[in-house]
Amino acid sequence: MKDELEKGVAWLAASKIVVNILALFSTLLLARYLSPDDFGVASLAFSILAIIGALTELTLGSALIHHKNPTDDHFHTAWTLNLCRAVIVGLILAVAAPISASIYKEPRLTNIMLALAFSVAMSGFNNPKTILFLRDLVFWQDFLISVAQKLAGFIAGALIAIVYQSYWALVAGMIASQIVGIVVSYVVIPFKPKFVFLYTKELLSFSVWLMLGQVINTLNNRLDFLLIGGALGRPALGYYTVGDNLASMPTRELIAPLQFTLFPGFSKIKHDIDRLKQAYKSAQGLISALALPVGFGFALIAHPLVLLWMGSKWLPSVIVIQILSCIFAIQTLSSSVHPLAMAQGKTKLLFRRDVLNLTIRLPMILVGMYFWGLLGIIYARAFSGLIAMYINMRFVRSMIGTGVVEQLGYSVRSAISVIVMILGVLFTEYIIGQDGASIALFLKLVLFIIVGALFYVSTHITLWWIAGRPVGPEVEILRILKKVINKSFNKNV
Repeated sequence: MKDELEKGVAWLAASKIVVNILALFSTLLLARYLSPDDFGVASLAFSILAIIGALTELTLGSALIHHKNPTDDHFHTAWTLNLCRAVIVGLILAVAAPISASIYKEPRLTNIMLALAFSVAMSGFNNPKTILFLRDLVFWQDFLISVAQKLAGFIAGALIAIVYQSYWALVAGMIASQIVGIVVSYVVIPFKPKFVFLYTKELLSFSVWLMLGQVINTLNNRLDFLLIGGALGRPALGYYTVGDNLASMPTRELIAPLQFTLFPGFSKIKHDIDRLKQAYKSAQGLISALALPVGFGFALIAHPLVLLWMGSKWLPSVIVIQILSCIFAIQTLSSSVHPLAMAQGKTKLLFRRDVLNLTIRLPMILVGMYFWGLLGIIYARAFSGLIAMYINMRFVRSMIGTGVVEQLGYSVRSAISVIVMILGVLFTEYIIGQDGASIALFLKLVLFIIVGALFYVSTHITLWWIAGRPVGPEVEILRILKKVINKSFNKNV
């Protein structure tokens, strides 16, 4: 299984690297040509779509992965249900368009939501057999689909942003990505769908708690956007949207290849609690070793990055990036709880967790926004994020018997190394001082990345050596690197 996981992670990592590069350049380019108000109005429409979509989410892909031997009729049923759901969501979104525009006193919302209604209706034609890539841990096809989608969205969005400098660039990018993804999915894995409802009850019985959890989770992640758009205005929502997108990109996308493979990986050993516990420990240690330096490092370079690539008009988004990027990194200390619960079929537990997180997060956000505006919301997300991490760790304890302190112990060396990295970068900034020239900002970015990497890696290796070189993320990384080098050498020979 380990070799399959490594190959899967390698393909997913390659996919995420390419996709993230395109996503980063897309966000920076669009931010340069569009205004915070443009991002704000588009974010309102996307948030409304996300909430309406979550209310009808079916999460049938997880049911197909969990099924031991799905037949063609299972896939036909999944396709039929998804198409019906997509058409219904599209109609609801179209009806809600003028109502939303009236509530927010934003006439531009009507046409944007109508365009998104078309996009979501089109999504019903997605090929359900692509879920086989995840179940069988074969991901080169997923690489093609993901890269093709992101490239199409990037090109469409960039062209409209440069030529027209309009918020339609954001909408066009999404629609282009959607259409290309559908077409490519049928090319890489042929499938002739039929209208079949045979296994509706079977598929939905597994997905019901995931469906409810998805609703709660979407409300948890999107209500703040609607609140900001209504109470603080579209420019504030634009700063918040761009800041949130950039902050989540490094850590969440970095660990996505690992998390995608953990669900099927954990599923194969779910009946062996000792192996499952060890697999969780190895995965969580590796995730935190990668995510902590990237998340905190991105926070350290946020100011020069925004000033250099997006311009001074986006400086209010810096604080959003800095705080949320750190919180996203810290939350990865318990990020493997979802695939662990899914592998054990404990979807009801995930629903309980999402409800608990919402009851904690929403009041905090409301209080923070009322008293301190946008900054209050950011700090509310930070505190609620830490609480959510603790809740995840308690659920892990209930599933495999690993205590919270023990889970934190998986990442001690990574946490200490990050602290040293932060101090090293801040000291470097103190020495070189502040400079607003473009070339100086670019050099500062490069210097910060190099200094941060050197401090983190050297500290991590030193601590590992002092500890007696125990089995941990260092061993896994070195083993994978050695394997890659040996393969490269053998090919050259």
